[in-house]
Amino acid sequence: MKSLMKSAALLLCLGAPAMADDMMAMMQNTTVGPLTLSDGFAHATLPNQPVAGGFLTITNAGEAADTLIAAQSDIAGVMQIHEMAMLDDTMVMRELEGGVVIPAGGAAILKPGSIHLMFMQLKEPLVDGENVTVTVTFEQAGEVALTLPVRKKMHDGHGMSHDGDS
Repeated sequence: MKSLMKSAALLLCLGAPAMADDMMAMMQNTTVGPLTLSDGFAHATLPNQPVAGGFLTITNAGEAADTLIAAQSDIAGVMQIHEMAMLDDTMVMRELEGGVVIPAGGAAILKPGSIHLMFMQLKEPLVDGENVTVTVTFEQAGEVALTLPVRKKMHDGHGMSHDGDS
């Protein structure tokens, strides 16, 4: 039992710096009407990398659903809302038609490996420790400007492909 507790304590200590690093760079909460946008960030890129992902949580305290329908940023020639899906036994990312519904009393979580914002045709690299401005558009709440901190991508070892990316 002592050995198990020591192992758990060691694992906690070794994992704590990574978790602290992961939580360090987060956006400030933004509220518009019943929506609260939180936990946002964008992944840093390599020089000449044409795409990057953006992530956030959208909570709806209202009595009616709203839909995230678009995103834009001066740093990207194109932005889309992407989903990951299986296509012929291959995981691909592609534009999500119709946007993301944020249900009344619920939330939508845009996260790595799932639905996310896709920065395409980047005009310059996204640099760890810097910020990027993004405007997201909702069907009901309208446009909301956000400042997303840029942070290093945690490598997951999975290869991804993008439909339509050049």
